[in-house]
Amino acid sequence: MSEATPSLPSVAQLIRAIVIALAVAAVILIVAVLPAEYGIDPTGIGERIGLRRGATAAIDMSVPISAAAAGTVQQSPVAFRSDQLTLTLKPGETAEIKATMNAGDSYVFSWSAAGGTVDFDMHGAQMDGGNEETSYWKGEAAASGHGSFRAPFAGQHGWFWQNTSWEPVTISLKTSGFYVKVERIAN
Repeated sequence: MSEATPSLPSVAQLIRAIVIALAVAAVILIVAVLPAEYGIDPTGIGERIGLRRGATAAIDMSVPISAAAAGTVQQSPVAFRSDQLTLTLKPGETAEIKATMNAGDSYVFSWSAAGGTVDFDMHGAQMDGGNEETSYWKGEAAASGHGSFRAPFAGQHGWFWQNTSWEPVTISLKTSGFYVKVERIAN
């Protein structure tokens, strides 16, 4: 006994199948995809079945934060930035560079002294706090300093260097983080 060979669909049947597939795809796009992905719901069906995204039906994206993860993300009102400054100190000369920061902002830093060593004081002063300064880290006869810093208060935070040698010393400072600006302060 021989089996009958299935016949291929006619051109009219193929066109009909394509039109039906396009119609089904259009209905899915209008009823499900547009409301769920773009917040566009021309029929209102997406909202009724809970697919509408946007002002009228917000999706709760909150996830419980574990105790270990609490405080690991620090948001900042200022954009991330990087700066590099170089200055040369004559024998006995001093210089000061400070970053203007909001409370809680932070940066990483690296400075080096070429040609000799310097005494330094990393410190900060509050905005409108008068002449009172808070010292964070001091050193003598140092050739470099590296680390990270988080501002305990809004103000200017940075370094004071003094060349105590008999030769010029060039200080190169690199900072990256969240601060408004970094600049040399007139002595």
